[in-house]
Amino acid sequence: MKQAKNSSGKPGYFGPCPPSGTHRYRFTVYALSEPTGLSDGADLREALAAIDSKTIARGRLTGRYSR
Repeated sequence: MKQAKNSSGKPGYFGPCPPSGTHRYRFTVYALSEPTGLSDGADLREALAAIDSKTIARGRLTGRYSR
C-alpha cells in the first residue's frame, strides 16, 4: 500500500480536527488493475495522474462532522 501526501504535507492519514461548526468530509477509495509505481509521499497531482489509467472501480463516502 502506498500513501500520498495529505493536507499537512506528510504521508498517511490524520483524522479531522476542524474548528467549530459543521464540516463536510469526502473519502474516496480506488481499486486499481495494477500497482502505480509511485513512491510514498507523492503529491496529490502525481497520485491522481498515476491511478487514472489503472482505476477499475471507485467508492466514495461523504459525511458531515460538527463540534
